[in-house]
This record gives sequence, structure tokens and C-alpha cells, in this order.
Amino acid sequence: MARLNVKPTRMELSVLKKRLKTSTRGHKLLKDKQDELMRRFIDLIKQNNLLRQSVEERLTRAMQAFVLAKSTLSESFIEESFALPTQAVNLQIDQKNIMSVNVPQLHVQLPEKASEFQYGFLNSNSEMDDAIDTFQTISQDLLELTEIEKTCQLLADEIEKTRRRVNALEHMIIPQLKETIDYIQMKLEENERSNIIRMMKVKDIQ
Repeated sequence: MARLNVKPTRMELSVLKKRLKTSTRGHKLLKDKQDELMRRFIDLIKQNNLLRQSVEERLTRAMQAFVLAKSTLSESFIEESFALPTQAVNLQIDQKNIMSVNVPQLHVQLPEKASEFQYGFLNSNSEMDDAIDTFQTISQDLLELTEIEKTCQLLADEIEKTRRRVNALEHMIIPQLKETIDYIQMKLEENERSNIIRMMKVKDIQ
């Protein structure tokens, strides 16, 4: 590790010791932050996997029911049934701070009285009813899954940035400061011994 290019003086030694103290404290804080981010990230990954599995299973069943219903219904009826939305949905996106990382929070505002799809029972079948019901009930879980996955992505980016800073402090900056401090202390001790020897020689001459 190459030491810093500074003059071996007591003032520089004092400055470097302060920098070393600050860097050591910063390293500990960043390491603690990295550990906490990792803990929360792992918890969210577990939650994400369980929710994703549940959502995918229900989506698969809903799509199977929809495909089966579509095979026995007329194409024009399906297009007319889904051509216009039955209700307005408001999506509000807020932010939450997790260890200095701003992550999204999604809130859906539904009407107090939900509207149903308007189609005749004679033109439909039970598979279509099941598919529509599943798609409606799964929407909230899809938003939650979106929120969790985006949070995981942002936390992963922050973990990588923090890891690079921790490694830079641990393997480059702190060792460099320590080596430079040791070098200055050695030089100062050498100068002090040289001064003592010089004074002794002067005294002997006198």
C-alpha cells in the first residue's frame, strides 16, 4: 500500500490521526448500515418469493379459466364486455425512507361501491365469471408485489454502493492512513534521536 505524499511533520501527523479516526468511525457506520440493509433485503426477498408464488398460481388459474371461457364464447361478446372500464381507480404513489433509501408505497383508492361487469348471464359462463373474479381480487396483491420488487431493486443498488465504500475504506484509505502515520512517527523519532546525538556531540566539544 503506497503511503500518502505528505511532509513528515507533527502538524501533518495530527491531521492524519484525525482523518484516521473519522474514517474508522465512518467505516463502522457504513458497515452497520450495510448489515441492516442486507437484513431488510433478505426479509423482503422471502416475502417477495411467497407473494410472487401465490400471485402466479392464481393468475395461472384465472388465465386457464379465461381461455376455457373464451373457447365457448363469441369474440364480439368478449370485446364488448371488456371494451369500457366499469369503474375509476386512483393510484397514489408515496415514498418511505429505509436507511436513507427512498422506496415507493402504492395506495389504490377504489370507489365505495364497486361496479360489476355488465353482461348477460345467458351469453357468459361460469369460467368467465371465475376468471373476472380472480383478476379483480388479485389486483391489490399485484400492486404489493410491484412495491416489494421495486424496493428490493433500490435496496440492492444501495447495498452495492455501500459495499464499495466499505471496501474502499477498509482496504485502501484506512491502511494508507495507518502506513503514512507510522512513516511520519518513524521520521519524527529519527529526527529526535538525531537532535539528541547532535546536542551530545556539541556538549562534548564544549
